[in-house]
Amino acid sequence: MSEELTGGPCRFCGTTLTRTFADLGMSPLCESFVPADQVNAMEPFYPLHTWVCDQCFLVQLQEYVTREEIFTEYAYFSSYSDAWLEHARTYVEKMIAERSLGSDSLVVELASNDGYLLQYFVQADVPVLGIEPAANVAKVAVDERNVPTLVEFFDERLAQRLVAEGTRADLIAGNNVLAQVPDLNTFVAGMKLLLAPGGLITIEFPHLLRLMEENQFDTIYHEHFSYFSLVTSERIFAAHGLVIHDVEELWTHGGSLRIHATHAGPDAPAVSDRLLALRQRELDAGLEQPETYELFAEQVRETKRKLLDFLIGVKRDGAQVVGYGAPGKGNTLLNYCGIGTDFLDYTVDRNPYKHGRYTPGTHIPIHEPGRIAETKPDYVLILPWNLKDEIVAQLDYIREWGGKCVVPIPGAAIVDWPVGSSQ
Repeated sequence: MSEELTGGPCRFCGTTLTRTFADLGMSPLCESFVPADQVNAMEPFYPLHTWVCDQCFLVQLQEYVTREEIFTEYAYFSSYSDAWLEHARTYVEKMIAERSLGSDSLVVELASNDGYLLQYFVQADVPVLGIEPAANVAKVAVDERNVPTLVEFFDERLAQRLVAEGTRADLIAGNNVLAQVPDLNTFVAGMKLLLAPGGLITIEFPHLLRLMEENQFDTIYHEHFSYFSLVTSERIFAAHGLVIHDVEELWTHGGSLRIHATHAGPDAPAVSDRLLALRQRELDAGLEQPETYELFAEQVRETKRKLLDFLIGVKRDGAQVVGYGAPGKGNTLLNYCGIGTDFLDYTVDRNPYKHGRYTPGTHIPIHEPGRIAETKPDYVLILPWNLKDEIVAQLDYIREWGGKCVVPIPGAAIVDWPVGSSQ
């Protein structure tokens, strides 16, 4: 690597970034789906080059595009996954029971999207406030789910304003938002301000260790500025007077963590055994050693080779291949691997917002899911592989003509049909 090439200063500790984690080349913004009337227009591409800080071990992308450009209007609506809704509902029940939340409590969700989670607190008569920068998504939360929502970015300045107005949160929730924050320090400092004494913060994010172990390079995209291990997140929260005292390992997004944090001090809960165990697992895996991160780049290249080998082989045999889903991770995969309509005739998605549009960069047309029954493809490549079980169940009918489901991560593989599904 050229000595002159750096990733700029670390967004947490300011150390100059010199160590590459993975370089996925040039890629468009993964949620910038192309309308049909713009399919021949110029499309911006940006470097998708991740770095790791040698001091705090935060894996990160430079901020090539401002948060306003990415999130002011957003194509991702959380409510289109049944499994994700169930995940949210279960969390709400757990929090109400464990925290004794009621009509005199306040739950604040950061990046509350279309009200997918807060709706369950509303149904239980627990007061809520959503904070969501994408106006098109926030409108759905307000109009369809009765979730009060501020259309703003959350940071320390907004927290100061809310506190001055008398707002303090008993529970602050943030699912898949920490990775999407370019200025980590003002975001975490804002949570510290907004959290009531004795309150709880829960934050979910994809687990860096799982990303590395399972070659999940497609979870890298411009909307995700940072990638977290437990040990690095502990370091970041501690710098702002918060202590992470517990952690849950979740199935979501290919393997996520849900950290539990409170105000630091003598009243903070004791650190849990499962947090201590996970911290040790990360240390044993070398996540505090710079050299560990350099091994990931070759894993990424080999995953690309395996997927292309599979697609080239079946296309040479005359098979029809289509996609299922148009998620952000799928667009990273398609662009890095150079997969366009030469391999996938089209993809489908349950989100009507995407119908009639094209995937960014690769320009694969996006249809509604019924298209699969019409064209009867031989293979369906599941791009949101983290929802594999849910999608395979939805696609059981393709067995009627001998269709097969394929996942690309951790390596291209045909999915076995579950025992007991229709023949």
